[in-house]
Amino acid sequence: MIYQQRNFNIHHIQTFPHQHCYGMGLGVIILDEQYPGFPGDTRNASAYPFPIQYEIAEGLDGKELLFNTDKTSYLAPIQKAAKKLEKIGCRAIAGECGYFAYFQKEIAGYVKVPVFMSSLLQVPLAQNLIGNNQVVGIIAFSKNVLTSIHLEAVGIQPNSNYVIEGIMESGICPEITNLYMNPDPLSRGANYERIEQELTELAVNFYQRYPQMGALLLECSGTPPFARSIQQAIRLPVFSWGTLLDYAYSVVVHRDFYGHV
Repeated sequence: MIYQQRNFNIHHIQTFPHQHCYGMGLGVIILDEQYPGFPGDTRNASAYPFPIQYEIAEGLDGKELLFNTDKTSYLAPIQKAAKKLEKIGCRAIAGECGYFAYFQKEIAGYVKVPVFMSSLLQVPLAQNLIGNNQVVGIIAFSKNVLTSIHLEAVGIQPNSNYVIEGIMESGICPEITNLYMNPDPLSRGANYERIEQELTELAVNFYQRYPQMGALLLECSGTPPFARSIQQAIRLPVFSWGTLLDYAYSVVVHRDFYGHV
């Protein structure tokens, strides 16, 4: 992007109502907590080939979003963050965590730009791609707190062709679990190779238990850096936050086509 030339189709500029910045890409609502992300994590802007603007959902941390049953008080800070991203000029808005799925419909109805609150939005697409005789595997950070409310909010039909595995519940992914669950934010850190090994082992075991799996979705925002290794191990289509954000940007900022005939 640094070396892009001027777009010679732009001859005139004009103020858009209620928009403060221009040339924007995706706005990402992030949790109000500290942890680092490798390139490919949704909170690491460096890996994306388009502009990323972050806004914090003030007062909302990941443990609350996942484990608190009553989530009604979280809607207001998420709405506030979404409205600010819209006002700045973001073309679309995404959530940081897959469990923001809980608020997909509320936020989509609150702003006037497309909303992609959860990587789980891709599950219905994956289900249609593979057919009913196969299942979509979902690797979630915690399968025990991924409820029917989350799933139905993003269009996943109950008892349809999907199966769920949990990173926390698996017992074989301590590195990534500690990264997000360590009670001391300043002690949160992780080794890339260890996470890669743990998640790949988890995916392989998951696939072996469900050989009818036709696609895999990685719910967690920290898993996209390892999607390629997982895909090489199980040789299936793999959906993640990375594929969703790429798609979201392509929808709101369509590319030109160059070639020959």
